[in-house]
Amino acid sequence: MNAATTRDVSAVRQIDVQIAASPSPSPDALIAWARAAMAGDGRRLCIRVVDETEARELNGRFSDRVEATNVLSFPAELPEALGDIAVCAAVVAREAKAQNKPMDAHFAHMVVHGVLHLKGMDHATEPQAREMEAAEIEILRAFGFGDPYSAAVDAC
Repeated sequence: MNAATTRDVSAVRQIDVQIAASPSPSPDALIAWARAAMAGDGRRLCIRVVDETEARELNGRFSDRVEATNVLSFPAELPEALGDIAVCAAVVAREAKAQNKPMDAHFAHMVVHGVLHLKGMDHATEPQAREMEAAEIEILRAFGFGDPYSAAVDAC
């Protein structure tokens, strides 16, 4: 899909979904996964599904990496917004295939992972990683997805 597809959902929080690459789950699925990870956070969020070119550009501009990665999180500077996440469709699809996971399960994991980063969670130390992984597993189980760490660990 070349043109971005946008969907706004206004309730307690607003989640904007922009689909600028495929394959991608539906906007409703992306919103549901993000809502679950937000767990009561009433701030705005933008989820953008990007291609590898855009993922490389974002990663190069905002980090020391020059390759496309599965998910990037950008905390907001405004108090009413949580931030933005960019999910690279091609990287997620390749990783799902390589790890023998359903693509929707891996997309869900990347959305949840990105939102948890925006909420301040990290995996830089072993205790942090255990806490973040436990939260991811719990959220994903609510959608019927298995433990994303049982067979392979996703890079981020």
